[in-house]
Amino acid sequence: MDLGEFQLDAPVSARRIVVAMSGGVDSSVVAALAHATGAETIGVTLQLYDHGAAVGRAGSCCAGRDIRDARAVCDKLGIAHYVFDHESSFRETVIDDFADAYLAGRTPIPCVKCNMGPKFTDLFALARDLGADCLATGHYIRRVMGPAGAELHRAIDPARDQSYFLFATTQGQLDFLRFPLGAMPKARVREIATELGLGVAGKPDSQDICFVPDGDYAGLVRKLRPEARDGGEIVDLQGQVLGRHGGLVGYTVGQRRGLEIGGLAEPLYVVRLEPATKRLVVGPRSALAVGAARLSDINWIGGDHVGPLTAKVRSMAKPVPARLEGERLVFDAPEFGVAPGQAAVLYAGDRVLGGGWIEETEAA
Repeated sequence: MDLGEFQLDAPVSARRIVVAMSGGVDSSVVAALAHATGAETIGVTLQLYDHGAAVGRAGSCCAGRDIRDARAVCDKLGIAHYVFDHESSFRETVIDDFADAYLAGRTPIPCVKCNMGPKFTDLFALARDLGADCLATGHYIRRVMGPAGAELHRAIDPARDQSYFLFATTQGQLDFLRFPLGAMPKARVREIATELGLGVAGKPDSQDICFVPDGDYAGLVRKLRPEARDGGEIVDLQGQVLGRHGGLVGYTVGQRRGLEIGGLAEPLYVVRLEPATKRLVVGPRSALAVGAARLSDINWIGGDHVGPLTAKVRSMAKPVPARLEGERLVFDAPEFGVAPGQAAVLYAGDRVLGGGWIEETEAA
């Protein structure tokens, strides 16, 4: 393993790498690669769920079975492994925020909140307490050294790129972080795990919202916030009542299916949610066209970049040309499916410049 992958000064034998381990194949391979450099390697796992309730649950991470898998990998590699209980912090900063955002008619991204909270902030403190030279993770993104220091770039494999979820990474964090998988395709990562005989080589990937393993996020919100069950009117852009819904939590901006409105001359989409009146406003696709969006809590790691940029407003969307005017993101052409609560991530080519949270949109 080339020391350059972890971008640490020699001698490698005097370095200490802490690896954030979720129990999956990606972080397990990172631990193996770190150990292969000859540096002292320590695996750290944050317990985000109750051990008993999470054992055997498919699609989760940082739970009972996953902790056992991480420990087994560390035992095989012969490195130390520590588990820290952060269940309370995860619930407060991620799960509760997720439920409250839906109640407010927003579309949250819990993975970003997790990275901003338990996975980076808390792990950073732990890694530094352990005397680490860096914190390595299994994220698919690249840390590239540029003229002015460390830069964040999209992963080589576009199907695995996780840059959208890491836009809030600060420059200080980036100086300490390492992402050794950013230049690898996922298939190669599994090959390495197989070659090393790691028991997680064939383990399925966890889904994006790890604490909603069955995909029923609306059900989780209704359980946490019973008021989310309150129904209301479905209205068109002129306020005409077209039907009723069973709770705004079941809808997001741009959604077409599940409206259950009969006798329509054209397809209708969710245009906006009005939690104060519990109204769901629908309209034609043209009503989804957005010309600009106001951002909040903008994180900028693009240095002195002042040239053209592109913006990505959904994790699966393609970056589109735009310009940033203070807190206002203006699209060169109308953009669709822009929802408050989501993030707008800014790029210059493959470089991540930063991003912010979408607070409100302006019609094109």
